[in-house]
Amino acid sequence: MKAWIAYWNILAKDMRAYYLKPPNISWGLIFPLAWTGMFFVRSGMGLESIHALLPGVMAVSVLFGTTSMLAVTVTFEKKGRSFERLLLAPLPLEALMLAKTTGAILFGTANAFVPVVMAAFLADLSEVNWAALVPGVVLIAVSSTFLGLFIAVSVSEVFEAQTFSNFFRFPMLFLCGLFFPIERLPVWLRPLSYLLPLTYGADVLHASVSRAGRLPLVLDFAMLTAFCAVLFVVSLHNIRRRWIA
Repeated sequence: MKAWIAYWNILAKDMRAYYLKPPNISWGLIFPLAWTGMFFVRSGMGLESIHALLPGVMAVSVLFGTTSMLAVTVTFEKKGRSFERLLLAPLPLEALMLAKTTGAILFGTANAFVPVVMAAFLADLSEVNWAALVPGVVLIAVSSTFLGLFIAVSVSEVFEAQTFSNFFRFPMLFLCGLFFPIERLPVWLRPLSYLLPLTYGADVLHASVSRAGRLPLVLDFAMLTAFCAVLFVVSLHNIRRRWIA
């Protein structure tokens, strides 16, 4: 079996079975809308705040969309033993897991641009650096998806996956510099911020949308790529140790 044929068939099956279901599509639309409305109401600011709020809403949409979907799908298939049948296929484990994660990456990336489409009707986005924004969103989606994969491999029940996901998601939201600068955090917390992949993703979004980045874009992209590689390798190691050995 050619690897690319297996890859596309697994991806197509996951898209039909999970990501293109009406509840998931509607959730993918409603979730970013709800976050956008919440931040506008909470901030009390008008349309002039769109450029400041957009990076945060995009990052939240990606983070929750990817980790929630992948943690559920992989854990559900493992519990139902359908994942074991895939492991028996003559397909490299790396290709199999890339096929299983691509759907979540696409879902998270699409989620990120829902608030962008909304903002386009309300504000001038002509100054946005799309050349940095688009790959930045994709890398955030990839790193968040691989984080979801790491979580899914580490638990055995769906509810455990969701609980474990929150252990990572909520600290990242408040420590990564999305809604207030890292410089305003307590000194002892700042080093932890730079150990989180979303810190570098948030910096890319801020730099792209409002020119408020604090780190070189080259460093941001390099760190995001490194986090993606490390999370993927660690997840594969856990799969071989827990599910195959």
